[in-house]
Amino acid sequence: MTGAEAPVLLRTAGRAAHLVLNRPKVINALDHAMVRRIDEALTAWEDDPAVGTVVLTGAGERGLCAGGDIRAVHDDARDGDGTASAAFWRDEYRLNARIAHYPKPYVAVMDGIVMGGGVGVSAHGSVRVVTERSRIAMPETGIGFVPDVGGTHLLARAPGELGTHLALTGAHIGAGDALLCGLADHYVPSASLPRFVADLAALPVREALDRHAEPPPHGELAGRREWIDSCFAAGTVEEIVRRLSAHGDPAAKETAETLLAKSPTALKVTLAAVRRARRLGSLERALEQEYRVSCAALATPDLVEGIRAQVVDKDRTPRWSPATLAEVTDADVERFFAPLGERELGLGPGPGPGR
Repeated sequence: MTGAEAPVLLRTAGRAAHLVLNRPKVINALDHAMVRRIDEALTAWEDDPAVGTVVLTGAGERGLCAGGDIRAVHDDARDGDGTASAAFWRDEYRLNARIAHYPKPYVAVMDGIVMGGGVGVSAHGSVRVVTERSRIAMPETGIGFVPDVGGTHLLARAPGELGTHLALTGAHIGAGDALLCGLADHYVPSASLPRFVADLAALPVREALDRHAEPPPHGELAGRREWIDSCFAAGTVEEIVRRLSAHGDPAAKETAETLLAKSPTALKVTLAAVRRARRLGSLERALEQEYRVSCAALATPDLVEGIRAQVVDKDRTPRWSPATLAEVTDADVERFFAPLGERELGLGPGPGPGR
């Protein structure tokens, strides 16, 4: 493999060290080797006095990162014993926590599509830049999975019930809403990105932002807060759907239909995970909880079926099991949170409060 073909390109320009996710044909989807490569680079740069800033970007025109390599997870869950996926998540979640506490500015350029694992390597960074092209989502419930990579921690801290809404629906949001929800910090028009990134070679991050950041475009969620907050504050997914269906806003009714197409099990586990993440407080505790949930999901039919329907066969007609919310019991949900004993993620307390 030549340097240009490597899945993560590493280079330095002045005081900036660059991580370029380099699988543009799959919108830079993350695999285990890429996670290890990023971690190794962060280790090398952490104590390098010549490196003042780390910059994360994605190759190609479509986006930073479409998420983890879920085809590999599908195959492992269907044909293997799940150990490869568990090992990937262990290293990925540890990387997410490391990014949150990295001692140097970590500038994530969240241009284009940023989903799932892409959120994990960007939205925990200290400087998170979005553009008018940004489309950010945690769409896991649509594949029978649950938001991970610290997503439950991030969404639990969003204003009101916006995070619950995003976690359950998997809705894509743009720059203005990403800033509102605390998933990004600054808006830079995509046309200005080359100059912004180039300026990081010589300038402190704050000065580069002062040159290129602009007021963001308006989002959509602020105008929907009334029905989002009132409906998604309910204690069960069934009650959320009932409130949405009964609400007078057509967008609320559409959201009820959106939820009813998702995995019933994933919806119930996701609601529990986000609510528990609020109480857990730290990113490390949320990641440990997510690791339990993710490992449990490997043994459920919905993860394999959801990825099959959305990514492998692309028929978009998953057959969920159980098929309805009423069939998913509290005991079914609780199993996802069972301790793993010696297999726990075990991140420890972390170096301090982070995202």
